[in-house]
Parts: sequence; C-alpha cells; structure tokens
Amino acid sequence: MQFEPGDRRRVLPRHLRPEVAPEVFSYTIRVVRPADLPHVREIYNHFVSNSAVTLDERRSSIPYWRDKYALLTRLELPFLVAVSPAGVVMGYALAQPWAGKNAYKYTVEDSIYLGPGAGGKGLGAALLQALIDACEQIGLREMVAVISDSGAEASIRLHEKLGFVEAGRMGRVGYKFGRDLGTVYMRRVLKPTGRRRRLFGAR
Repeated sequence: MQFEPGDRRRVLPRHLRPEVAPEVFSYTIRVVRPADLPHVREIYNHFVSNSAVTLDERRSSIPYWRDKYALLTRLELPFLVAVSPAGVVMGYALAQPWAGKNAYKYTVEDSIYLGPGAGGKGLGAALLQALIDACEQIGLREMVAVISDSGAEASIRLHEKLGFVEAGRMGRVGYKFGRDLGTVYMRRVLKPTGRRRRLFGAR
C-alpha cells in the first residue's frame, strides 16, 4: 500500500511511535587546566560585552587569565570548570582573596559564570556548591559575593539557594552602558573541615 505525499496516514499512531530518549544535560566538574583558560576567557568576555553582571568594561586577555590561574594556584584556592561530555567548558567558578590584607586570610570572594545556553539547568548551583565544598576542605570560614544590582535576580536567587544572606547594598558605585549601577553584598558562613595553610598577602 502506498501513501501519497501529505497523506495523514503516513503518521504512525502515538502508541506505535518509537520512544525518543530525552536529551540528558550532563557535565563533569573538575579543577581548571591551563588549556581551559581561553574558554573561560570567552565565557567571561561575553558578559563583559553584553551585560552589567560584571562591571568590567574591557575584555580580558589570555595573559590576565594565566596570571589569575597562577595566583590562585599559588594560594591554593579553588578554580573549577564544568565540562560537557564532549569536553566543552560550560562554566566556571573560582574563589579569590577578599581584599588584600593578611587578616582576611580565611575569607574569599566567589566568582561564577555560565556559558550561553548553560543557565537554568542546575549547573550554577552545582558549580557553586562544589566551590563551597572545596573552600571548606581547605579551612576557609567565610565566602562573600559581590553582585551587580542590574539584572541580578538570578544570581541573588542562586546564592540564597546555597545559604548566602544579604549583607548590604551600595548604590551608584558603578557606571556602565550609560547608567549608574549598584552592588549587592551577600555572605555565607563556611564550615571548615580542613586547616588553612597559606596566608593571603604573605611575601
């Protein structure tokens, strides 16, 4: 029996159609490698150019990220990436010193960015939780987030979900894309399971 083009009988009844496996969003979170840095740079630069999520106005360079990688490695601070099964870097999270004074050695500021298409799937929460766990394992006691108040609702919700509480706001401290911008400060008390060995600001 033949079917003419467009004949509705060509469509199998629903119960006879083969089941299509749902697309699974999968990834691995691991420590960053030097080869990941160009991809990390592109993720960050996307937000530099297209949003006020970061108050940076100049796109970052590969030497900048190499220097940051070297600094965080020397300070033994976590720098993580989420990678797809195909090896594509989908997002990153890092902890960097909070201010430059040695007495802040147990406090860090988090930074977390997801690549285009990676948001809204739980990856941000997984990355931030992995960062928190890594910081607790090396004996850190406090994590601070500094969030732009323009379009920051998703970032604020993410941090609240992971136990951060708002610690204050500053209005009109930044200016980007022709408008004034403020910042929201959030903090989370960590529960260190390890002992901090290296001091920030040590010479």
